[in-house]
Amino acid sequence: MKKLILPFLSASLLIVACKQENKKRNIEVNYPQTEKKPVVDDYFGTKITDNYRWLEDDRSKETEAWVKAENEVTFDFLNKIPYREQLKNRLSELWNYEKIGTPFKEGDYTYFYKNDGLQNHYVLYRKKEEGKEEVFLDPNTFAEDGTTSLGSVSFSKDGKTVAYSISEGGSDWRKIIVMDADSKTIKEDTLVDVKFSGIAWKGNEGFFYSSYDKPEGSELSAKTDQHKLYYHQLGTDQKTDEIIFGAKPEEKHRYVGGYLTEDDKYLVVSASTSTSGNKLFIKDLSDENSKMITVLNDFDSDTYVIDNRGSKLYLVTNLNAPNKKVVTAEATNPTSENWKDFIPETENVLSPSTGAGYFFAEYMVDAVSKVFQYDFEGKLIREVKLPGVGSVGGFGGKTDAKELYFSFTNYNTPSSSYKFNQNDGTYELYWKPAIGFNSDDYESKQVFYNSKDGTKVPMIITYKKGLDLNGKNPTILYGYGGFNISLTPSFSIANAVWMEQGGVYAVPNLRGGGEYGKKWHVAGTKMQKQNVFDDFITAAEYLIENKYTSSDYLAIRGGSNGGLLVGATMTQRPDLMRVALPAVGVLDMLRYHTFTAGAGWAYDYGTSEESKEMFEYLKGYSPVQNVKEGVEYPATLITTGDHDDRVVPAHSFKFAAELQEKHKGTNPVLIRIETNAGHGAGTPVTKTIEQYADIFGFTLFNMGFDELPNPPKSKIKS
Repeated sequence: MKKLILPFLSASLLIVACKQENKKRNIEVNYPQTEKKPVVDDYFGTKITDNYRWLEDDRSKETEAWVKAENEVTFDFLNKIPYREQLKNRLSELWNYEKIGTPFKEGDYTYFYKNDGLQNHYVLYRKKEEGKEEVFLDPNTFAEDGTTSLGSVSFSKDGKTVAYSISEGGSDWRKIIVMDADSKTIKEDTLVDVKFSGIAWKGNEGFFYSSYDKPEGSELSAKTDQHKLYYHQLGTDQKTDEIIFGAKPEEKHRYVGGYLTEDDKYLVVSASTSTSGNKLFIKDLSDENSKMITVLNDFDSDTYVIDNRGSKLYLVTNLNAPNKKVVTAEATNPTSENWKDFIPETENVLSPSTGAGYFFAEYMVDAVSKVFQYDFEGKLIREVKLPGVGSVGGFGGKTDAKELYFSFTNYNTPSSSYKFNQNDGTYELYWKPAIGFNSDDYESKQVFYNSKDGTKVPMIITYKKGLDLNGKNPTILYGYGGFNISLTPSFSIANAVWMEQGGVYAVPNLRGGGEYGKKWHVAGTKMQKQNVFDDFITAAEYLIENKYTSSDYLAIRGGSNGGLLVGATMTQRPDLMRVALPAVGVLDMLRYHTFTAGAGWAYDYGTSEESKEMFEYLKGYSPVQNVKEGVEYPATLITTGDHDDRVVPAHSFKFAAELQEKHKGTNPVLIRIETNAGHGAGTPVTKTIEQYADIFGFTLFNMGFDELPNPPKSKIKS
């Protein structure tokens, strides 16, 4: 496609034709063209040209102008979709129900989170036993546009002081504010420049937190490499905070965290160089002269202390146990050769919690939850009979808790909360949402299919009952496949709206995830990463072969590592789907490790610098480097946020520029850039609703629908 190059933007006219049956519509897309400013890198003798390196500069006026120009084109297209407002209205209507979190006790108060319906952020309430509920923290008041969100909330031992973190504009950088809980007045100066951190109180005097030195250059994209654990004493200046771990060059780690056992006896420090594997240390805080004791001094496992009884430690580990187990050790001699099995490894992946004097062992069985209750001597008390087939969360609490709570959900059942009696294993409904969605009209079906190499992969397909398997059902195939993260069944308001339109929602449990333990994770990492893409491609082929959908009605979607999944799949098999929806994706695999904390992802990906073999492998699937000239790619809507400092938006910017330059045919390739927004956490509800209306509208429109398949009878006027 011939294009006239102006200083950095010029226009090329593309007529977008969408077909369904014999219907045809045209929307003019006046693409901005991105100027090429070639930078050539040498990887082991191979020259790679990066034409759009300048888009990595998130502070430049040129990048700002590019973002504005791309958004103008994208929203001009989206504004022409005839039912976009209908979708937005239905999303708003279905979202508008009261949501209440499970309660927790701190000091004299019981606290809980609540959202009245369409509030941008959950509000933290509290009440005394016989008192009235009152607002404790309302993040909706933090910023007029809703872009400042509440992060961690942590109370001192006596519950009289609270420290909470906030995020501004969606950034991972946080501020910590310390407040008197009784009067709700700020106690001291705000702590700044905190990142990837919890807040762990030491009694009532102060707390531990983690951060990096502020990087040179842009705080949203510059590399952050040395994480440190600090201790903040109340009433002192942050500049005087003591570095507990990470000050020495030989202690250089990218992720460092600290927390205390419930009795405040032990400080536990975890240190990692990547997102998998950690060193582990403990310090006896009851002895002023105690030294840091090493539990593990390598990165061969993921291990943490879950609880203690005096000097007896209970640890969760996957060391020589890919599906995890619980072991015990004496704090005076806690190294792995002294561990004793407490809850042994099984064939299913373990995720334990403790509360009310018991252990609760949650297992994933083909990505579905089962829970068993143990006492602190390791005796099995009972299997907890769950409300149905799905995902459970909770069962955690303090040792002296009188009751515990858990939540239950699946793809077609909104999350409900239950109050659990730990003494007899019974439970009662604590809260159920009053939502305008009839779960009984929908069903989920788990299937198993064989991937390219014969590996059996599970997938859950959810849809309206009575679905006609005619190959014409609009379908979203959603995946992740990385970082040991498991996709278990959970309800989504947005997906409910999709299914109301007759849409199918399918989620395969790809390799790279944690559904079948460490081996499943490793099978989708580094030079086995192609397994993940093959699993996803085969899932799409299964849906097509079994007439759930066809290529003309299939969309693929994923975010972050899932954005990489979509980018790799659409560049390898552009014929397979009608629509591609990569969100906040890791898309330049040759340079991801040079931004913010990206180098910590090398356990999953490897890096282009470590070896020629690894470079060649990454180059072979990296989406930015694999957009081919003259290929017709599916209709594509890339989504990102301009304040994303986890997966920097340059990934998405460069991928969009490559696609718009090289793509042929009539499918639109657009990028929607949310301003003053980050990787996703803390995004205001208003922005989330708008995003889903655009994503679903774009998807259905490019599948050829002139109107919604099942127009909602919305009470909200367009």
